[in-house]
Amino acid sequence: MSDRTKPKMLTIYLYVPNIIGYIRVLMNCLAFAICFSHKGIFSILYFVSFVCDGIDGWFARKLNQVSTFGAVLDMVTDRISTACLLVILSQIYSPGLVFLSLLALDIASHWFQMYSTFLSGKSSHKDVKDSSSWLFRLYYGNRMFMAFCCVSCEVLYIILFLLAKRQSEDLIDVLVSSGRQSLALFILIVLALFGWAVKQTINVIQECSNSFSRHG
Repeated sequence: MSDRTKPKMLTIYLYVPNIIGYIRVLMNCLAFAICFSHKGIFSILYFVSFVCDGIDGWFARKLNQVSTFGAVLDMVTDRISTACLLVILSQIYSPGLVFLSLLALDIASHWFQMYSTFLSGKSSHKDVKDSSSWLFRLYYGNRMFMAFCCVSCEVLYIILFLLAKRQSEDLIDVLVSSGRQSLALFILIVLALFGWAVKQTINVIQECSNSFSRHG
């Protein structure tokens, strides 16, 4: 019986979206290895890896290669890469506790959401049709809106990383001074902050709703 399942598992590991996932892992490892010596290359690798998250999802649906392994690989890759960047930002900016708090919220909310999904027997953590929150349903029900919020969040973190010239930078001062220097950068930061704020709100909703359901 086990011999019959081995080829099947091997096939899942070689799914096109999962291969893209492995490439994402390699890109992130390289990106963080050179993040301080080559900020520009780091930003490109990090962002391309993030974009590939959407590409592998498209391939998974197009080729009918959706798998639990692929979903977990995606989530773990996303969480670890974002966590590493937030840790770096916490060492560059003051107060660093802001970024560490965002890190804790990001990991906890996504873990609770995945855990709740498995307990409820749903096929995807994005199935929130029964949620009482209209923002929650909008976020997971509209791929373009969710993509905007996710991209905004990562772009904001990349911008902050690129703007930092030295350690112990004041976060508010850097954002204000950068916005004054360039109108285009100001607009980009405002848009990124809006998407970032929505995503953090979704993280809070995820954690609170799943906490209530567990205690209920």
